[in-house]
Amino acid sequence: MTIQHKDNGKKGEFYLEINTNKMASMTYSYAGDDKIIIDHTEVDPSLKGQGVGYKLVEASVNYAREQGLKIMPLCPFANAVFKKKTEYIDVLF
Repeated sequence: MTIQHKDNGKKGEFYLEINTNKMASMTYSYAGDDKIIIDHTEVDPSLKGQGVGYKLVEASVNYAREQGLKIMPLCPFANAVFKKKTEYIDVLF
């Protein structure tokens, strides 16, 4: 499972494509130069229970660490993951 990423400098998305179909997505927008706000996560029901949502959040955390960013998880799913995964506290805004 390879999570892909696109970013235009104002907004971005981590996503999973299967056979050219986008099956999962987590979107974010920038809030200044050093913070991103995760605003939405969606996973196709056919992937339920496979940890895809967690993989999307993990990809955002890795990206934030690489870029020196903080994350504000406004999306309820992402927020719940941040509360469970204390190892992500270093990027939490």
